[in-house]
Amino acid sequence: MLTINGIEELKGQVGQELGTSSWHEVTQADIDAFADVTGDHQWIHVDRERAAQTQFGGTIAHGLYTLSLGPRFIEEIYAVDGVEFILNYGFGRVRFPSPLPVGSRVRMRATLAGLEDVSGGVQATVTQTFEREGGAKPVCVAESLVRFYAGG
Repeated sequence: MLTINGIEELKGQVGQELGTSSWHEVTQADIDAFADVTGDHQWIHVDRERAAQTQFGGTIAHGLYTLSLGPRFIEEIYAVDGVEFILNYGFGRVRFPSPLPVGSRVRMRATLAGLEDVSGGVQATVTQTFEREGGAKPVCVAESLVRFYAGG
């Protein structure tokens, strides 16, 4: 876990990899629960028999399920102390270059791609690269936009 102390120290991390999370196993139970919460019951995610007949050989995670693991992984990778508060501002570009089969393990690598001043603080662009264990390509690459507000 990388601890960054304040906005000035954060500025020194631009262009640097912040770290990599541990592996997380993607289970069918988690995918089914995600489908229930979002209402997205598309068969490639929840119908094991039908999905087994596809090129994937089984069910795959929703892309948004993969993206939603970001906060879990960030908690393992880095923290920024010495700021008043932090806000998720959204995402820039998000892509899902390859599928994430259920039963796989996934982790996330975070890189501070950029930082710009905003009123009261800074906005960071953190590239989140989700990797499947043994996969040749990432399963998701997203530009997370995070605002760090200074105290006072």
